[in-house]
Formats: sequence, structure tokens, C-alpha cells
Amino acid sequence: MLLRDIETDQLTIDRLEMRPGECWAVLARNGAGKQMLTGVITGKTRLKKGTVEHAFHHIGVLSFEAQQALYERELKLDDSDFMDRLDPGTTVRELLAMEGDIPEELAFLHLEKIIDRGYRPLSSGEGRKTLLARTLLANPDFLLLDEPYDSLDIRSREELQAFFARLLEGGKTQLLFLFNKADELCDWHTHVAVIEKGQLIAQGKKAEVMSNPAITSLLAFDPATLPPWPKDLPRQPLSDPLVRLREGKVRYGDTVIFDQVNLEVNQGDHTLLTGANGSGKSTLLDLVTGDHSQCYGNDLEVLGYKRGSGETIWEVKKQIGIVSPGLHRDHRVPGSALHIVTSGFFDSIGLYDDPTKVQVAHARHWLQLAGMADRADSPFKQLSYGEQRLVLIARALVKQPALLILDEPTQGLDDINRHRVMYFLEHLSSQQRTTIIMASHRQDERLPLFGHHLDLGESTNDKTIKR
Repeated sequence: MLLRDIETDQLTIDRLEMRPGECWAVLARNGAGKQMLTGVITGKTRLKKGTVEHAFHHIGVLSFEAQQALYERELKLDDSDFMDRLDPGTTVRELLAMEGDIPEELAFLHLEKIIDRGYRPLSSGEGRKTLLARTLLANPDFLLLDEPYDSLDIRSREELQAFFARLLEGGKTQLLFLFNKADELCDWHTHVAVIEKGQLIAQGKKAEVMSNPAITSLLAFDPATLPPWPKDLPRQPLSDPLVRLREGKVRYGDTVIFDQVNLEVNQGDHTLLTGANGSGKSTLLDLVTGDHSQCYGNDLEVLGYKRGSGETIWEVKKQIGIVSPGLHRDHRVPGSALHIVTSGFFDSIGLYDDPTKVQVAHARHWLQLAGMADRADSPFKQLSYGEQRLVLIARALVKQPALLILDEPTQGLDDINRHRVMYFLEHLSSQQRTTIIMASHRQDERLPLFGHHLDLGESTNDKTIKR
């Protein structure tokens, strides 16, 4: 593949050539132009000038944008309002147009547990595996893989890396990886290109590019560059426990997501949730926030309210900040980045109330902390996936909530912004005003502040928080 004299509104490439036998990875920070490169290669982005030359018959794409498009299509087909039950939507089997058993070459994705479930209720990791299977079944001779490991548990990441290595050995499919984190590079990546601020600034053999100090410095985070932490906002006093779940369970028909889960979180009990894709981490957090219908069928108390006792979801959410793949998927409304952050004061998807001057000023401050001050007036939907995630993190923190619920919060973020978010959590912990519950697959996000741990893995039936 050869890209020559490429110029779009947001990306410029003089020349980038990927030869057979080479495995390229493109490194780009959030908003640097990675998504635009995908559009150039697939022909979906209009070129001001330049040419893209290749002889591939079918280009397969795996990306968060493709995953979001499939999810939004499923939402349009949702008939739950016309049925006496939740419409599960198109099943994984139907999406894959598959009859019979899962092909042996896809066994590493472990789709057998979800093959007859609807796509829409799947976890982010399960949805990613489904999209990858769908892409592979189309037999592409060129695979464009944008953050292929995000949302996946450790075992799934390792199995996927091994699968890509086998594909490369076969030589029938050329692969191009788009990463925003340098630690995603594998031994079998031969070449690296770096895009920064819409410009191709470096390319060549991996060892040469990654030993360049100017490149490595791009990924360094310095908290000293951040503006001062915002002043505390007034808050009503709370009593313990903030969250208490006894013998929690969720099931869909005969499928048990989890059972016998016990969770108690008092103020300052920062808690980490772990477990494989599909073990129920997102579902558990949705129970706590009231975004899962089965929260009313469980013995659950949140911020002093017992679920099903006549409370409204808004009474509970007033003191909760949320970041999750589901919330990200549901932000399909118009509005600027500033509007989205300000909506955090009202717990709404979109801004429908008139904020005060203090609230707007506070929202701008959080955009600055998130490194997004210059994008305040940009339409949310036109931001890159990683930039959108930063805006949603600012939205969750803008009211300095008593309880912060984070489900894979750094999904889609580059190294600098991931370290930025970890710094936020450490600072919140030191202030002793916000209690954090976070689900994560990453070993390097198991911060010392998390003195409590709940593992939703399959090794035990009784899942109780460990201190």
C-alpha cells in the first residue's frame, strides 16, 4: 500500500509505503489524526489531493467507530416498546450469518457463551470480539486494526496477539495497527509511523523510531503542567454504607451473568472490580447506578436509598459521577464539548437546563484539566473517540461527586491521557471527598488507593469484596 501526497482537512502525509512482509503500526495521540487515516485508507474521507494505491480486494476494519455504528443500528431496530419483554435485538449468530458450530479458527474468541444472545446487551469486550469475528469472516486481505486490544481482558489480549502472529506467518493478510499507546507494540511489528497534530512526523523500522528521544517524549505526562485543582463544591453529608448489595444476581433467561455477589462500600473504600470479559463487571456497576432493570429485583441500597422503595433514579444520581462504555455509546445527542461537561450537573445525556455562570466556569476548568480547553466549542460527535472519552471523564468529575463509578475509564486513551486520569484518581483519593469504584482489565491501573477488591472471575461462586 502506498499513500502519496495526502492532504485532507486534518491530515497530511507526504509518503507512507507498506510493503509485503512488513507489519506496520501507527502511533498517534488522541485527536492526532488516527481516525482520519482510517478514512483515507478506506476511501471514506475526501482527499484535497494525493493518491492511495493498493491491490487489496477487501479491507476489514476493527474500530470503536465501527462498533458504535453497529450499536446505533441495533438501537434503531429495538422493538422493546412494542413487546412485553426486552428486545435482545440481532443475535451474535445472526450478525455473523453463522449456522452450526463456530469455525475452529475463531475458537480463540470464545463466542460460544454469547452466540445466541442479542448484540446490544453485550459487554464492551464481548461486542468487540463479535465485531472482530464478523470482520474476519468476510475474509479480508487487508486488516486495519484500530486499538484492537482495548476492552479485552488479559487472556483475550494474549490470545488475540497470538492470532495476529499466525496471520502474519500465513502471509495471506496484511495488517496495519493503529495504536495510541507504545506498550501495545509486539515483537513482530517491524515498522512504526508516528502521527502528531495531523502530520506524519516519523516513520521507519520500529527500533529506530522508538529509540528517538523526540518520539518518546511525546508520551510523557507531567502533572505540573495541569492547572490548579478546582475549589470544593458544597455537598450534603452522607452516611455509610454508600453501597450495599446482598447476594446480588443477574440473569437473562437461563443465562446467569453472576450470582451471590456481595458488595459493601463505605466512604473512602475505593474498590477495584476485575474479571474476564462477560463476567458481569459492567452489569454490576449498572445495578449500582440504577441503569439496569434488575436492580429492583436485588437487595440493594445506594446512598441511603433502598432500590424499589419509591426513590427516583435522579435522587440517587445527584451525587454519583459515571464513566462507562454504555454511557459513551448513548451520547448521540448534539452539543459541544462544553455542553456535555456542563450536563454532568444535571445527570442528563445532553444539556436541557440553563446552567449558572459558576457551573459553566467549573465545566471550563475541568475541560482545561482534561487537556480539552481548545475543543470546548467543538461538536462532541466530531471529536475522536479518545477525545470524547476525556470529555465524559470531565463530565463525571465536574460536580465532584460523592461516589465515582468508572467502567474501563481509560478505554481509547493514549498514554498521556491515561496517566492524566490515574492522577485525577490519586488526587481525589487524597482529598477524601469522593469514593471510587472502578472496573479495569489493566494491571498498571491497580493503584495503591484501591484497598478493596472484588473479583468477578469464574473461580468461585461466592463473590465477596476483599479488603
